[in-house]
Amino acid sequence: MSSPAVPSVLFVCVHNAGRSQMAAAFLTRLGGDGVQVRSAGSAPADAVNPAVVEAMKETGIDISAETPKVLTADAVQSSDVVITMGCGDACPYFPGKRYLDWTLDDPAGQGVQAVRPIRDEIEHRVRGLLAELGIEATP
Repeated sequence: MSSPAVPSVLFVCVHNAGRSQMAAAFLTRLGGDGVQVRSAGSAPADAVNPAVVEAMKETGIDISAETPKVLTADAVQSSDVVITMGCGDACPYFPGKRYLDWTLDDPAGQGVQAVRPIRDEIEHRVRGLLAELGIEATP
């Protein structure tokens, strides 16, 4: 008997420059090889928000090399869990996928001081998601 494939999670926000980047980085760090992680935006920005990069560096996670990616139907279709963060109806819907909507403040235009509580809430939710998926978070 072969073991089941690892679950795939897609984080989606409008610009893929803040919330979805932080969530993907936390899930990648905490989930390790136990989960496949993607992020995308319905209208991607040119670069990741510098205040978000700075706030994540404070946690020991460097996302400075990340670039916003465009949301595609293929990315949604190949994911088991799709977590939206304010992209509204721009996210394609496919039956059989698990959709979650995380209502979070948008870090766009905010300084690192305002990004920290958003970052911390995202980490908390990612840890909860790992528990729901039955994946032990790495220390």
